[in-house]
Amino acid sequence: MTSATESPSTDAPAEETPVPAGHIGAGATSADARAVAEAARQTDWDRPSFAKGLYLGSFDLSLVHPWPTPDPRDVERGEAFMARLTEYARTMDGRIIEREAKIPDEYIRGLADLGVFGMKIPEEYGGLGLSLVYYGRALALLGSVHPSLGALLSAHQSIGVPEPVKVFGSPEQKREYLPRCAAGAITAFLLTEPDVGSDPARMGSTATPTDDGEAYLLDGVKLWTTNGVIAELVVVMAVVPAYTAADGTRHKGGISAFVVDMDSPGITVENRNAFMGLRGIENGVTRFHQVRVPAANRLGREGQGLKIALTTLNTGRLSIPALCVASGRWSLKIAREWSNARTQWGRPVGEHEAVGKKIAFIAASAFALDAVFELSAELADAGQKDVRIEAALAKLWATEISCRIADELVQVRGGRGFETAESLAARGERAVPAEQQLRDLRINRIFEGSSEIMRLLIAREAVDAHLAAAGDLASLDASLSDKAKAAVGASGFYAKWLPKLVAGAGMDPRSYGEFGRLAKQLRFVERSSRRLARQTFYGMGRWQAKMERKQAFLGRVVDIGAELFAITACCVRAEMLLHTAPERAASAYELAEAYCEQARVRVEEYFDQLWRNTDDADRGLTRKVLAGDYTWLEEGVLDQSEGTGPWIADASPGPSKKDNLHRRYR
Repeated sequence: MTSATESPSTDAPAEETPVPAGHIGAGATSADARAVAEAARQTDWDRPSFAKGLYLGSFDLSLVHPWPTPDPRDVERGEAFMARLTEYARTMDGRIIEREAKIPDEYIRGLADLGVFGMKIPEEYGGLGLSLVYYGRALALLGSVHPSLGALLSAHQSIGVPEPVKVFGSPEQKREYLPRCAAGAITAFLLTEPDVGSDPARMGSTATPTDDGEAYLLDGVKLWTTNGVIAELVVVMAVVPAYTAADGTRHKGGISAFVVDMDSPGITVENRNAFMGLRGIENGVTRFHQVRVPAANRLGREGQGLKIALTTLNTGRLSIPALCVASGRWSLKIAREWSNARTQWGRPVGEHEAVGKKIAFIAASAFALDAVFELSAELADAGQKDVRIEAALAKLWATEISCRIADELVQVRGGRGFETAESLAARGERAVPAEQQLRDLRINRIFEGSSEIMRLLIAREAVDAHLAAAGDLASLDASLSDKAKAAVGASGFYAKWLPKLVAGAGMDPRSYGEFGRLAKQLRFVERSSRRLARQTFYGMGRWQAKMERKQAFLGRVVDIGAELFAITACCVRAEMLLHTAPERAASAYELAEAYCEQARVRVEEYFDQLWRNTDDADRGLTRKVLAGDYTWLEEGVLDQSEGTGPWIADASPGPSKKDNLHRRYR
């Protein structure tokens, strides 16, 4: 078998597996973890990136304006599909899913009949071949019925079997798996373990080659396997130990990816997990014991698994912003209708400024959510730009702001916002699930990379040019002589780069005039981009090799860039609507301007907090908390969780002692 890279080699290149397989596991050091993470990064930039430029002080509006023009055939097919899907979605009842904590099998079968499980799969393999834009719109529509539907489909198509097979699979693998997935074989992506989250260097699952080289024996436990309870196929990440083949060839192994059939002997779904939200999600704990996986099922080369995983996530992350779009639209509708219906002190509550401020925030942010997702997806569909940072920013920013929208909606609804839809209906009122939305959205700040991890990932890309220029200056292990040599090289880079940050189009009141009243917002973005680059440079100069530990500083840098990206998306979308939907142009400009003005306040606060903060004091306080200096403050309460189990469940390999909860929907 050969991978999509057409390489006959079993092992990944040395630079992709810098950590010996024997160093991966519970004993992995911080250096091992960094090496594994760095090896998985996509380091080449063969296409331009608008968002990357923002962090380097280069505001290149031409990369996102004019708005990317979709292929008319994609639009025609997408609109026809959305019409069919909307008609079917109207027959579904999200309250049933919430009440029964399960998506009815007939719903899943109906979606399969519509081809929903093959939305992103090429037509030649039985899929619909939809663009990312229409895939996202479909997720938003179904997510408005119940977010568990969005989770089911995004886990299957964005990170499940179809995407990595489409990108990395051999021709044989594509022919075998893609038609099956398109027809409704639900899939899942298994990376997380009880003691392994965003640090895969600690991975404990193993895939040991058989003596004849025809298969691997898979052992391990995977946690939070979304769709795992009903999946037919899964992608599993496991460590292949270093070994010597029968012909005497030595292989270095490493984290590798495998397509595994869930009917294989030795697989047990030990638990169906329950959460504060997404009550219909089929998420479980899956144990593998001596599961025989044919060598032909390996995706790519040995040791290439983590790179496959992260590449899959790059555009896969756009599914979550799409679902956030749905929450923004629905929240705006409910806030508007309720705030007109409810009267307080002689006026509708929406006319009181305290509530009106919240409505204005929801409206402006809903427009921005739409703009950020649609722009990112259109750029990804066009394929001419590198959108890995845009997708990461969209995921980070959309999940944070949509949670705030949901919280504000609960506040606008008052006591009714805290009351469940079932309770509201039982006493004769409209069943508005505002509290459910707040619960359902909360996981998005954790799914597919928590907000904290996303900030670190984006920050790593944002400061990449600085790290490359600094060389050994940014290394904790470099000698003084090496640092001195690096300083000479860095001075050459900064001598050319820093002067570019002094002045730009943002200082010219005539710049971006084609955007009318929104031109000043783009001038603000251009000025802020250069300012952000200068502040990042100051941070590099101040902390050098210790920069990676300044996670709060880097987080604010990332948040500034996210807001600048959102402002730009709003302006570009409003300008696009002026030409494509002139009847909406005036209101689009109003919404865009409102978001820009609100975001500018946040940007200025982030800039201020870069250097005026309590980070050092908080770090010291944290150390004392962890050391137990303040345990007296914990007195006077009873911890009902004590004695209920360990902090982290035992994931030792071995046969399962539990019943298999895996089930099929078809």
